[in-house]
Amino acid sequence: MSTYTIRPAQSSDVPAIADLIAELAEFENLTHMLQLTAEKLHPHLFGSKPVVEALVGEVDGEMVGFALFFTNFSTFLAKPGLYLEDLYVRPAHRRSGLGKGLLQRLAQIAVERDYGRFDWTVLDWNEDAIRFYEKMGASVLPEWRICRMTGEALSSFAARR
Repeated sequence: MSTYTIRPAQSSDVPAIADLIAELAEFENLTHMLQLTAEKLHPHLFGSKPVVEALVGEVDGEMVGFALFFTNFSTFLAKPGLYLEDLYVRPAHRRSGLGKGLLQRLAQIAVERDYGRFDWTVLDWNEDAIRFYEKMGASVLPEWRICRMTGEALSSFAARR
């Protein structure tokens, strides 16, 4: 079994991260929604006002996984939180400890920054991921539902008077 390294993403990593995001979209059967390119992602990670951060996981110098995250805020806790947008490890490197390592590093970042919580979502059909997250100590909150507006619905609602 290969050992892995986890490090903060660098500007030069963006094309490889974009490739991994495309693999994630394929895994989740969501390629029809994917509009991401490295050029679109780069300013959000490394521009003048970055809004996301990323960790990358490497084996023998090859990027095989990533975690993309950002800061949110809990009004109830009166503290920021860490929100994991995406976590992906290539299938050949699953069960190597890399996914757990990425999650542990994110938890460490949340603690180091005195954040009140660490949140993410999981697709309801991804039973392997759900079991994995629960094994790590996460609670899957069945009473919460995600609400989302995108595309035309977002534009139309924003334009209403």
